[in-house]
Amino acid sequence: MKIYTKIGDQGKTTFFGCELIQKNDPRIEAFGALDELNSIIGVTLCFVEDEKLRQILLKVQNDLFQVGADLAGSNIQQNKLPRVTEEHVRELELAIDELDAKLGIPQKFVLPNGTIASCFLHLTRAMTRRAERSLVAVKDTLNLNPTMLIYVNRLSDFLYMLARDANNELHVREQQPMYKYFSEENVEKKEE
Repeated sequence: MKIYTKIGDQGKTTFFGCELIQKNDPRIEAFGALDELNSIIGVTLCFVEDEKLRQILLKVQNDLFQVGADLAGSNIQQNKLPRVTEEHVRELELAIDELDAKLGIPQKFVLPNGTIASCFLHLTRAMTRRAERSLVAVKDTLNLNPTMLIYVNRLSDFLYMLARDANNELHVREQQPMYKYFSEENVEKKEE
């Protein structure tokens, strides 16, 4: 079997359990967004030295394959493919709560900057949001597992907290946006 099938030459591909579909189909867009997310996590791993964080990100990469399997098998009998479960969500929530206890919730928005690891983690968070939007776009068409959507939503929160923690570990102060062209009158009202 060869890696190229030539099906894509005509702008078509296969979707698990379906006929040939166009490559711009929202289902393929959702797969692509998950693939991009998993790939940027791989790039992020190149810049993360903390072994505990590396193991967390490797687990997330594996979990994202389960999200993909769940997406692919959304119209297939429940026990035929791996599904995202409430346990996946619980694991993320416990990890978020642990980081929240350590870092607290900022009172203002945080700029996505700081250490190299933090910047890449913020990028993965943003790409997680894109993947989430893609999944929402197909949720009614495919009758998606609602727990999968919850997992992806929590994953973006988790990556946000990991980005903040990466800065905290190296004592890099979080920066808030400065609203440069905000009128003095609005600034005074906001501070009251």
